[in-house]
Amino acid sequence: MELLRQRILAEGRNLGHGILKVDTFINHQVDAQLMLAAGEELARRFAAARATKVLTAEISGIAPALATALALRVPVVYARKVKPVTMPADTFRETAPSHTKGRVVELYVSPEILSAADRILVVDDFLATGQTIAALVRIVQQAQATLVGIGAVIEKSFEGGRRLLAGLGVPIESLVTIRSMADGQIEFEE
Repeated sequence: MELLRQRILAEGRNLGHGILKVDTFINHQVDAQLMLAAGEELARRFAAARATKVLTAEISGIAPALATALALRVPVVYARKVKPVTMPADTFRETAPSHTKGRVVELYVSPEILSAADRILVVDDFLATGQTIAALVRIVQQAQATLVGIGAVIEKSFEGGRRLLAGLGVPIESLVTIRSMADGQIEFEE
């Protein structure tokens, strides 16, 4: 997606240690038009999967997941990082290490929201190590739902997340893929 690539080059900041700061258009301030375009493109790529819900992790995954769900005309579900009192005692719960937070985060989804009848498309802002997406997939498995695909706005292929997820047997799509962030640069795969 050329528009996304240009925004990363113009506004993205390589902070080192594999961290790409895209706060001006995805992770803090959201460019709604860009996210709508990203969601439409992910929805186009996964149209044949017949997803019934899009699943993501709060908070940065919500914008692209919502845009994708809107284009697919299905609900979006986001895994909460703090279990609210309104959630049942028995929840789907997983953990994943967060590279940007420097700690393990918990992810909670209510069993009232996901069921075995659902066909789930997982969408997140980044596919890096794949740990957060893998935790979301484990939640899908706990719900006995069907995983139909994984979509990411930005993939950092040098962190190996795609390899971690490849054995799931579902399509994995990224709108842009960064192959290297060495020496302060940002290099895309063609």
